[in-house]
Amino acid sequence: MLWFFVSLIALIGGYFIYGTIVEKIFGINEKRRTPAYTQQDGVDYVPISTPKVYLVQLLNIAGVGPIFGPIMGALYGPAALLWIVVGCIFAGAVHDYFSGMLSVRNGGASVPNISGKYLGNGAKHFMNAFAIILLLLVGVVFVSAPAGMITNLVNEQFSLHVGTGLMVIIIFAYYILATIVPVDKIIGRLYPLFGALLIFMSVGLITAIMLSDKHTIMGGFAIEDLFSNLNPRDMPLWPALFITIACGAISGFHATQSPLMARCMENEKNGRFVFFGAMIGEGVIALIWCTIALSYFGSLDGLSEAINQGGPGNVVYSSSFGLLGVFGGILAFLGVVILPITSGDTAFRSSRLILAEYFNIEQKTLRSRLLMAMPLFVVGGILTQVDFGIIWRYFGFANQTTAVVMLWTASAYLLRHQKFHWITTVPALFMTTVCVSFILNSSTLGFGLPMQISTILGFLAAIAMLAYVLKVTKGHDNEALSKVNKASDEQTKTA
Repeated sequence: MLWFFVSLIALIGGYFIYGTIVEKIFGINEKRRTPAYTQQDGVDYVPISTPKVYLVQLLNIAGVGPIFGPIMGALYGPAALLWIVVGCIFAGAVHDYFSGMLSVRNGGASVPNISGKYLGNGAKHFMNAFAIILLLLVGVVFVSAPAGMITNLVNEQFSLHVGTGLMVIIIFAYYILATIVPVDKIIGRLYPLFGALLIFMSVGLITAIMLSDKHTIMGGFAIEDLFSNLNPRDMPLWPALFITIACGAISGFHATQSPLMARCMENEKNGRFVFFGAMIGEGVIALIWCTIALSYFGSLDGLSEAINQGGPGNVVYSSSFGLLGVFGGILAFLGVVILPITSGDTAFRSSRLILAEYFNIEQKTLRSRLLMAMPLFVVGGILTQVDFGIIWRYFGFANQTTAVVMLWTASAYLLRHQKFHWITTVPALFMTTVCVSFILNSSTLGFGLPMQISTILGFLAAIAMLAYVLKVTKGHDNEALSKVNKASDEQTKTA
């Protein structure tokens, strides 16, 4: 289990060391009033205490991604652990921090408007369409996955014959309610209970795997295996691993969620804990499930067979009940199930707010919120009829592409304000190469080009994107810096 503890220490150290560096480069202003106060409306802009904001942020971003992704990624061996740690600290947590703090600095704006401000109107329109598509895919994935898992639990443990369709309807009904009521009425009240289940799941399972005799595989890897592809299915590591493990390393979905809590955060000084810290928390969840996947089934071939029998959901079910028994297994399993549910409801909530911003429709009245929300649920309901595997593949690519745009947006912001932009530019270059290479090489989603050609074109696309960002930010530096300093002075006076 040494691999797990080294990785855990690295994640915690990343929060305190690298998180502090990122916060210093951004430059917080503790006296600047946040949107929770300047735009308070009792619905979406509501001051909420820091512990609750952190917990809601963690549950918002941590769907099935940091569970299913690391389980599938574990097929590559300990390289999955390395990507979770490095990706989470230097890409994912940085991405989440800037998506949240730029929203705070821009009145709680959603990611399309933020991207439009710093990258131009083309980026704004692209992100409006792409964010809605991504959120609908997330909503569908986070309906289908928990519905199937709950159905399996009920039928197996209580000998019932409940259909998945009924669970889909129940979850959708909850999503509709959570999407339209004030954020502090359901989400703010239920999430502490969900958080308790999450903590039990995380601590209980990793403790059980350490005490069991089924973790010898974690000690069977050599140091060179960190950089090797051990996949028994002979799947290529590049660039598939970096698409497979998104949540837990870096996820563009988080950029759509961070503005929700940017509208509720009480002070800019809480940003590192809420945004950077929640991503580190998700990294820990991913680390736990990657470790379980690498340990519980005895070998990578055993893990592959378990996935063949029922997908990553079967891995969750088998390990939860196998390690904790019936009662503990039910609690741990429910701790897993609540993650997609708490991300699915906020996915639809985010899409409602993005549409409302785009069409400039106020959201204080229930009628206006229903007007924006109901078409989304109609489309989402239709998409639940599509094969889950197809939806998941498109979700993975859309997810990482959204992260790419958010990272370039953050780089443009830092460049305009004459700050050290490489903390976002380096991961932006890497993830651009990953996404372009993946879509060019993929025969199922993309163009089926040879890997070498796809990688070269991916690298060239990343360099071209850097040149574009440098171009659009040129000449704006001093003007933008002057405006921000003036606005900051005004905010300080009114605080």
